[in-house]
Amino acid sequence: MRLKKDVRKFSFLGFAALLLWIKTYIVYKTCFDIDIENWHQELILFINPLSFLLILFGFSLFFKSQRAHHRYIIIASFLASFVLAANVIFYRFFNDFLTLPVLFQMSNMGDLGGSVAELLNVSDFLLFSDVLLLWAVSRWKRKETTRAFHVPLKLKAAFYTCVLVVFSTNLVLSEVERPELLTRTFDREILVKNLGTYNYHVYDAVLQSKSKAQRALADSSELVEIQNYMQGNREEKKDSLFGVAKGKNVIVISMESTQSFVINQKVNGQEITPFLNQFIKESYYFNQFYHQTGQGKTSDAEFLVDNSLYPLGRGSVFFTHAGNKYYATPTILKRHGYYSAVLHANNKSFWNRDMMYPQFGYDRFFSLSDYDVTPENSVGWGLKDIPFFDQSTEYLRYMPQPFYAKFITLTNHFPFQLGVEDQYIAPYTSESKTLNRYFPTVRYTDEALKHFITKLKQDGLYDNSIIIIYGDHYGISDNHQVAMGQYMGEKVTPFLSTQLQRVPFIIHIPGDRYKGTITNVAGQIDIKPTILHLLGISDEKDVRFGHNLFSLPANNVTVLRNGSFITNDYLYTDTKCYDQHTKKEVSKSFCKPYMNQAKKELEYSDKIIYGDLLRFYN
Repeated sequence: MRLKKDVRKFSFLGFAALLLWIKTYIVYKTCFDIDIENWHQELILFINPLSFLLILFGFSLFFKSQRAHHRYIIIASFLASFVLAANVIFYRFFNDFLTLPVLFQMSNMGDLGGSVAELLNVSDFLLFSDVLLLWAVSRWKRKETTRAFHVPLKLKAAFYTCVLVVFSTNLVLSEVERPELLTRTFDREILVKNLGTYNYHVYDAVLQSKSKAQRALADSSELVEIQNYMQGNREEKKDSLFGVAKGKNVIVISMESTQSFVINQKVNGQEITPFLNQFIKESYYFNQFYHQTGQGKTSDAEFLVDNSLYPLGRGSVFFTHAGNKYYATPTILKRHGYYSAVLHANNKSFWNRDMMYPQFGYDRFFSLSDYDVTPENSVGWGLKDIPFFDQSTEYLRYMPQPFYAKFITLTNHFPFQLGVEDQYIAPYTSESKTLNRYFPTVRYTDEALKHFITKLKQDGLYDNSIIIIYGDHYGISDNHQVAMGQYMGEKVTPFLSTQLQRVPFIIHIPGDRYKGTITNVAGQIDIKPTILHLLGISDEKDVRFGHNLFSLPANNVTVLRNGSFITNDYLYTDTKCYDQHTKKEVSKSFCKPYMNQAKKELEYSDKIIYGDLLRFYN
């Protein structure tokens, strides 16, 4: 009788854990696109929230009154639900899970505005319905909550033994299904699928603590090891383009959220990018060029372009390591007489740019305060691209030459808002409002680029500058696969989803003979060495993972931040290997020779950043 009474003390805890457990599993199946291949993986997905929830609610067993016991469980349930809801909202656009470094970027939230509102659904409030139910039950039994609360030590020990068994079973099953699970920190979906959302966040906190300690423990020998690897994988050739743009200005344009699937394509019978389609014919165009960004999106793209290092798998380097030493393109060009500037009509603190740009060696940052922004010339995230380029050319005209100037556009940013007066083509028609609005904003940016190039010609800068245009990251996430499949005319498979990570990359060099389409696989990490090559700057000991795009090594591998990689013949993603030519899945043995290189490069790059290893670079 006594034992039965003691066991009943677990009823509210068990009820709360059951509700949150079931809710989490429903969220897994309805809000996250987690690939399940067999019943074994389904079982792991089903049980993985349980151990954390039992531990979380288990702390309530140490309270002395039933009221405090109930109150703690309700608060804990609310916090766990909040974490779950935050991941749902974040995943809705980014197709990714939250990390602690991303939470440190909350200072960006003030600028997100309509982007966050666009991601919220009324149904999101249902994620807290179990918390309300627990509160109602607690109120219903409020007379009982005044009683003293005591759980015998033996029952507590039995409870935590059960928790340990559940957690160990989960971990063993996961390790069998995915060996070396805890070393795959670059693939958050695999971690969530096996450990669960809550345990994943605990693991993420451990990683954060570990990363903080890495700098203190780092030494120069680690950098030497990485440099030896780079030298062994570098096949530099001084081809006919070496120094072809020596002494010329460098204009780099970051096209917000622009993917390659819009190039040379139409919507509603009209070209999406008529200017770029023509400009490509007068330039070098790389049609197998991939973005390699992580959670830092545009800031990650900037980091890749200027440093030829991979971004972090968690958060943005711009936030987490703005105090590091870097050897970026502006720093190198300064030694060759170049003035450098960034032009971006946004708050200077957004993505921590005002702290990071000096570390890269930029001389000037033209930010929001340098532009005349009014309700008439702005939309969504700020100044529209056409007035942005108009006002920027005034600064460019008087900039010391030669200069390295980077422009960051804004209009083609989620949620892709644009007034009818600025729409050069009508929206697409599909079930995805995001995809529908995407095409008019891409078309507007294309028109802005045409306007800018015309200005450069009028100001006499066009013939004395190389112009580099790149897409910074995807605009349409995997959450819009049905609509994308409708537009593409084929089902979006993991293979096609990875191919959709291609972004435009164009290099325009003055002179009629510098043009053509290059089909070798490449990525943003290759931009820095390519710019230096064209300017005739040889830096064989530069710490970089990229290669000059005009003399890529035969075994070149383009590695994405999530661990996927692409070669000219194969594509590896989501643990599957595909033939690039047939688009069919093939044996992993074809991709295996490249797996170690992809993993090693991500790990080495992380070591450089976490350990601030470039402070040892001479």
